[in-house]
Amino acid sequence: MIHHITLRVLAHATEDVSRVKMTLDFFLSGAGVREESKLIEELEAEGHHGNPITILSVQLKRKADCLGFARFVHEKFSGEDVARLRDEMPERLDDNQVFHLRFDKQAAYLQQVKFTDSSDAITAKVKIETYPKNWEKAGAIVEELFG
Repeated sequence: MIHHITLRVLAHATEDVSRVKMTLDFFLSGAGVREESKLIEELEAEGHHGNPITILSVQLKRKADCLGFARFVHEKFSGEDVARLRDEMPERLDDNQVFHLRFDKQAAYLQQVKFTDSSDAITAKVKIETYPKNWEKAGAIVEELFG
């Protein structure tokens, strides 16, 4: 099943950090994550050109939170997104059984779930757990949960 999920998004100097937090909260609230699990970490960083960047991240560890996230995302996917996910699953699942997703930050602010290839996105890293470690079984879990 899912071991944990890490969500991460960057707030650039030109963006309101509170609005970017709202994009994460859209996923957390939609997934039914408990308030005590909604602790968003903030890290101040500097971009390549010296511009300030705030890195916002949260890690979901509770089984109910992880399954809630998967269910929420799956319910919000369009048919096109599901087809794309199935096509790209082998590339999105790495050798460490981490499934990588990118969601459109602007769409999330508008309460929508959309895939994106943009680097300005909400990234989700879904760590899949199988014993013993088995990439094919992890892929089947990903398809069951998201596709």
